[in-house]
Order: sequence, then C-alpha cells, then structure tokens
Amino acid sequence: MQMDAGLDTGPVLAQRAVPILPEDDASTLEDKLAALGGEMIVEALADIAAGLSRAIPQPQSGATYAHKIRKHEALIDWTQDAPQLERAVRAYHPAATSLAGEPIRVWRARAVQGEGAPGSVIGATGELTVACGNGALRIDELQRAGGRRLAARDFLRGRPLSAGTRFG
Repeated sequence: MQMDAGLDTGPVLAQRAVPILPEDDASTLEDKLAALGGEMIVEALADIAAGLSRAIPQPQSGATYAHKIRKHEALIDWTQDAPQLERAVRAYHPAATSLAGEPIRVWRARAVQGEGAPGSVIGATGELTVACGNGALRIDELQRAGGRRLAARDFLRGRPLSAGTRFG
C-alpha cells in the first residue's frame, strides 16, 4: 500500500488472499505471509516502474485499529468451548495456563470429545486431555517455565498427571 497520513490507510497497490488451514498457527501463517509479501513487493515495484500499477483506495467503513496483543489475552479460559480454545492456541502460539501454580505454555492442541470439570485432566495416559466448557482439548505440545517444548507424552513421562488434576 502507499503511505498516507493515517495508520495503514493508504491506497492498496496489490493484495492476495491466503487460505488459513486447520493446521496453521501464528508462526506458520507469519512464514506464509512473509514469503508472499516478498514476492508481491518485487511484482509491485516492477509494476510501478513499468507504469502499470493502479492504487485502489481503501474503504473508510469497517476499518478498525488492532491493538497489540497483551499477555493476559493468551491465558486459556477452560470454561470456553474446545474449538474456541484450539483456535486460541493456534492464534497466540503459545497460549498460557498454569499447573499447580507453575506457568505452562501450550504450543499445540486440538479439540476432541470429552467432558469433565473445565480445566481438569480427563486423560493422561500417553495423551493429555483436558476438559473445557464444552468438549475437551488434547494438548499435543507444551512447555514448563524455563524448560523446552515437549510432546505431551514426554511431558507426562517426567510429570505424570492423574485424572482430576486441574489446569488454570
């Protein structure tokens, strides 16, 4: 886009849609957009140099300011539905929770069937499943404070959890 007095309000020189796949998270999407942006800027500059570029004004309506994501926004609220939490983990990459007062980062998770008290472990034999407000979240990769990212099965080898243990 071209620069103008506003914040990201100038006319658009080029744009493309990028599908967000179910396995995408903030990191993979950033990589896709960075690669596409690099390709597009080369094309846009060539079009400008050749006199082929056409700036299209952005519509005034519907524009909003996206504030910087704050740390507390990435906290998992276990009372929410599992699909919503799966999307939050992908968006915040990582999302945050706690276990026995210790901060835990959740890097990969997926919504699954299950029920129990929100935040309580309902399965911890090789797979780590935690109940949500509706459904459950199978945590595939997590990290203790100061530790490295681990697959759930490796985490459970070092820290076995019993059913009913609470996250949050």
